[in-house]
Amino acid sequence: MIELDFSKGNGLIPAIAQDYETGKVLMMAYINKESWAKCLETGEVHYWSRSRQELWHKGVQSGNVQKIKEVFVDCDEDTVLFKVEQIGGAACHLGYESCFFRKVDNKGNTTIVEEKVFDPDKVYGKK
Repeated sequence: MIELDFSKGNGLIPAIAQDYETGKVLMMAYINKESWAKCLETGEVHYWSRSRQELWHKGVQSGNVQKIKEVFVDCDEDTVLFKVEQIGGAACHLGYESCFFRKVDNKGNTTIVEEKVFDPDKVYGKK
């Protein structure tokens, strides 16, 4: 079985989630050995939350889980690409399909290029 190299990032490696059917990049987060093991065990993506310092089962609160269809590992074995079925149509905690919903022009200005799929205040009970 593959041994990912968690040593370079103090126990964390980048994990990219991409829509299995469309190829759209949905998000980037981090995994550690524990979350990697959970991904393999459950078939759903589990990340490591750096802000909360805990295992994070993507979508457990919102219902927008990521079902793993394929996993790719880079040549250095220190980055993974999850090709996923994104349940609920949104990967971003701000309510967008992708966390990459802002386009930056050559002057550094941003434009929102997606519509929200859900209202995060309603889903997460904020405000």
